[in-house]
Amino acid sequence: MAASIFTAVPRAPPVAVFKLTADFREDGDTRKVNLGVGAYRTDEGQPWVLPVVKKVEQMIANDNSLNHEYLPILGLPEFRANASRIALGDNSPAIKENRIGSVQSLGGTGALRIGAEFLRRWYNGNNNAATPVYISAPSWENHNSVFMDAGFKDIRTYHYWDAAKRGLDLQGLLDDMEKAPEFSIFILHACAHNPTGTDPTPDQWKQIAAVMKRRFLFPFFDSAYQGFASGNLDKDAWAVRYFVSEGFELFCAQSFSKNFGLYNERVGNLTVVGKDADNVQRVLSQMEKIVRTTWSNPPSQGARIVATTLSSPQLFAEWKDNVKTMADRVLLMRSELRSRLESLGTPGTWNHITEQIGMFSFTGLNPKQVEYMIKEKHIYLMASGRINMCGLTTKNLDYVAKSIHEAVTKIQ
Repeated sequence: MAASIFTAVPRAPPVAVFKLTADFREDGDTRKVNLGVGAYRTDEGQPWVLPVVKKVEQMIANDNSLNHEYLPILGLPEFRANASRIALGDNSPAIKENRIGSVQSLGGTGALRIGAEFLRRWYNGNNNAATPVYISAPSWENHNSVFMDAGFKDIRTYHYWDAAKRGLDLQGLLDDMEKAPEFSIFILHACAHNPTGTDPTPDQWKQIAAVMKRRFLFPFFDSAYQGFASGNLDKDAWAVRYFVSEGFELFCAQSFSKNFGLYNERVGNLTVVGKDADNVQRVLSQMEKIVRTTWSNPPSQGARIVATTLSSPQLFAEWKDNVKTMADRVLLMRSELRSRLESLGTPGTWNHITEQIGMFSFTGLNPKQVEYMIKEKHIYLMASGRINMCGLTTKNLDYVAKSIHEAVTKIQ
């Protein structure tokens, strides 16, 4: 029998976070804890369908005027308008001046990909794959892959995490921006930096914006946690709105996976802010061509849920309350874990756990300590030491804290 034409295809390594979840599922130990998955969990360790989402799904199911016809290529208009509005704010000068546009996408990843494809084709010259793209060190691993697969040849890192002080390396970040070639693209986390949970303060953002403006650097924000980070939509969008107020043209990829709990509905939006309406419309015309050959049309269900919720004052208020419930639980787990580690006398400082925000915390555990946690304690976390605070519950907090204490004490 002839050999397969696919014989020479190598097996790709598994995606780390999904492999971690698979290993967790196969573990028969009753003490096991999954701190790897990037999704919200209740104090019972269960996924949570937001009450407002359940309500809106019922409304959609009972609405006989709806059908399954194709949406426009760029997506559901009321979803796009409302998604951009919560990113930029009700009083955004860009919205009032009609110089924003948006593209409904398959999650935040889809928004990043459409933005990356557009930039490679039309930014800093035509089809310029040599424009440097700067990604924070560390960052969400998909940022590298998305821009590489979009054809960019020069992916660089910028300083972000200071391991010694377990906080932001602002000076290193600003130095990298000063040295970056003009028109370089910088991927910025709008809030709740993944994986570190460490964000610049408003004053630090102002310094970052000043350098980027002077050096003609392009800001591409990734906003995956608006509302989820602090419990306040406006606070979590501060950086994006400040850059807009400073006159930047920019992209902002938005995900509604976390703040609506719509992980598998793939609800995302790419907000485009330009100098004027004409520029934005030309950009959208090219993005429409990219979408047509990528997924052709986006799905409607998740977009309808978000659009219905955001356009009704009553549902919007209910959603904000649901988001605050999630954010508050994460904040509680942070303070509880820190207090336990400190009362155990665990070596090192642990204030970074409560100073970081969002779903993730960069614990500072090294790869050997992580390996000990997984193999000896059946506590699953990323090799970087990143943990999902939602994996902690009132039932497993003591066990996790004692295990971290043991790992730090025994393994150097």
